[in-house]
Amino acid sequence: MMLPFQAFAGLVPQKPDALLALIAQYRADPRADKIDVGVGVYRTETGETPVMRAVKDAEAALLNEQTSKSYLGAEGDQRFAQLIWQLVSGSETLGERCFGLQTPGGTGALRVGAELLVRARPDARVWIGEPTWPNHAPIFRGAGLEVRTHPYFDPDTAGIDFDAMLAALAQAAAGDVLLLHGCCHNPTGTQFSREQWRMLSDLCSQRGLIPFIDLAYQGLGDGMEEDAQGARHMLATVPDAMLAYSCDKNFAVYRDRVGALFIRSRTEPSLQLARTNALTIARSLWSMPPDHGAAVVRMILDNPALRADWEEELADMRRRLQTVRQGLASAHPLLAPVATQRGLFSRLPIDADAIAAVRRTHGIYMPADGRINIAGLNQANLSRLVDGVLPHLPGSRGSSVSSPSRSQELSA
Repeated sequence: MMLPFQAFAGLVPQKPDALLALIAQYRADPRADKIDVGVGVYRTETGETPVMRAVKDAEAALLNEQTSKSYLGAEGDQRFAQLIWQLVSGSETLGERCFGLQTPGGTGALRVGAELLVRARPDARVWIGEPTWPNHAPIFRGAGLEVRTHPYFDPDTAGIDFDAMLAALAQAAAGDVLLLHGCCHNPTGTQFSREQWRMLSDLCSQRGLIPFIDLAYQGLGDGMEEDAQGARHMLATVPDAMLAYSCDKNFAVYRDRVGALFIRSRTEPSLQLARTNALTIARSLWSMPPDHGAAVVRMILDNPALRADWEEELADMRRRLQTVRQGLASAHPLLAPVATQRGLFSRLPIDADAIAAVRRTHGIYMPADGRINIAGLNQANLSRLVDGVLPHLPGSRGSSVSSPSRSQELSA
């Protein structure tokens, strides 16, 4: 008797996503005072992830004004792309040597860029710093590119080990790709200085490396202009470059998946080759991009009143993150580096066993690598997090910390 054909029997079992598993554990925990510093979304002092005021207003206007749900075309909303390019570059137009493509989130932009690189240079290697966002390497490997790593974060200083990074990149060859976080590094909260950006731009130009910048947190670090300076310098000085942009965090439209891919090339003919190939790739991946989120962002950026309100609320979000950072940094000298970092994340020097222990005894949920979402902290839980993690930090004597005055500051 012939056995039934098993279509999926040849598949290899996959490990469950660690962050999704952490979310499920948090939800199942009945403790009322549990703390979630794992999920990477902005939260208010009361723990909410709100829809921004300008987004609500733009959605209401869109409901009244939109006259069609017809396809956008493979390029997506080109006015949206132009306006995002203005945020990145400070230039009013995309220009002769730049092309912008709307994508489903920054992840979609990274994947189209990876597929484009495979077509252009199938033997290229992608250099990625350690640590990085966990999805970076799978995106590039999934497209068929070889991924190489270089040192980036120094846990002893909680800063960037720039010398070690440059030493490792001495092995990079012309045509290789250098992936860079535009600002607010995920998972460490570190950022390159302007001088380091200049040195990296010179390195790419002199060695023939292709920078691929992932700009996912513009406006959540030091400001919209400040957070774009490194990427702006790189794009202005390196002949061939790419940038993946995400609106998910700075417009808080996480579930709408709003992003863009920008490609710069040294000549117009090569840019057109990149453009037509990128469109072909996008067509095969999602055919046409979704409209709603990008249309909302476009309306905000095109309307002076909505834009001013968005910038004001984004500044409030940024100030809250920095206030929490100051509170955490001042709670104990071992946590002081947190104040110098930016964005949603920092990485605590705590190992996986200690993290599991902290979760069991204190109900504090963070990934096994020690990354914490700063926005998950507030005046009610900051001292409890410090009390929970401090005994496990290197050099700590296990003393407990409580800071009522700092908690009062966090509500400001």
